[in-house]
Amino acid sequence: MKQLTSIVALTCVFMLACCFVVFGACSVGLTQRLGLSDAAWSLIPALFLYTACLVQIFIGAITDKAGHKPVALVGFVVTAASMFMVAYADSVEMLYGAAVLLGIGAMSLNTVGNTIIPQVLFGGKDPARASNFGNGFFGLGLFCAPLIINYTPSYVVGLSILGVLNVLFLLLALVSAYPQASLGYKFSTAFKLLGHAPVLIAALALLCYVGLENSMSNWTAKLMNELYTAAGSAAVDAEKSSATVLSIFGLAIMVGRFIAAGVKNLTAIGTKVIIAVSAVSILALLGLYMATSTTLAIAAVVLIGFAFAPVFPTVIGVTFSKYEPQYYGSIFGIIFAVGLFGGGLLQNLIGSMAGETVQSAFIVLTVTAAVMLVIGLLMGQAKAKEI
Repeated sequence: MKQLTSIVALTCVFMLACCFVVFGACSVGLTQRLGLSDAAWSLIPALFLYTACLVQIFIGAITDKAGHKPVALVGFVVTAASMFMVAYADSVEMLYGAAVLLGIGAMSLNTVGNTIIPQVLFGGKDPARASNFGNGFFGLGLFCAPLIINYTPSYVVGLSILGVLNVLFLLLALVSAYPQASLGYKFSTAFKLLGHAPVLIAALALLCYVGLENSMSNWTAKLMNELYTAAGSAAVDAEKSSATVLSIFGLAIMVGRFIAAGVKNLTAIGTKVIIAVSAVSILALLGLYMATSTTLAIAAVVLIGFAFAPVFPTVIGVTFSKYEPQYYGSIFGIIFAVGLFGGGLLQNLIGSMAGETVQSAFIVLTVTAAVMLVIGLLMGQAKAKEI
């Protein structure tokens, strides 16, 4: 049924967000249960991102050959299985397996959601605006998942609810109609395009941004748990309060993307937006690194969420606007794969840099945001050449 197409695409990006935040949302409970250090814990979200990076390189070509529907069905089934594996993991090895499956499921959902959304929203005429609106539901997922995981009787129950939700979305995907899968992803074209200035700069921008967003998703709860514990208030449940702050980060991203979606001709001013929000991100991340109270940290997290909101969809939209639609699949596949690799690297770096506190490692995020600002300045100068 055609009327379900946009709903399935939005459920894909919603659940994609749950995949990205699931380890961060239950990080405190899982590390305590399995007795993992920060360095050991960092390998789990990093493995998820490295797997996603590899899958992203191939998934566009698979979708072109198999169609959107089989990829969506695999995405929901594999993601559901991984949620249950995380819920009942009794060893770090089981978490490694769940991370690999989650990477496969997440990128399947990502490809379906983020390639259909620009086609069905706003008549396909403003890709940056459509991506921001569609990815507002990504922010909704970032907001909901930590609350579901931490405000049910246990994170096992919360993760099981997310698993069941995947099954419900699977039923919608089964009866939906899909546009013809013609992503145009070709390995040779993708790597050739990476030599073009606009695509290379977009890949470097996502190398920074995906790492930043995933670091916030995976480490904010642990950082806030440290600050709540240090404050020593018996009236505050540190674990649940930390998860709430992580949800607020997702809420800020959701609201920020819906606001960005209301800006007409966002594609035309996209580079200026990226530069401005990168500057705000530097200040807010520095504030989070230096925060000595939970109030200051929460304010910084909210500001970071709003600043991060338009970056990913706008980078995609601005880059797409410089090329013909036949190249969108190859461009998206290669630049997002580079971004995911950057996400894995930052998880490892934070885990290894965290001394007595996770907060001490957050200076690396400030530096990464500064690099993203420089890349934003270069993005406006990049011109596409003939392919």
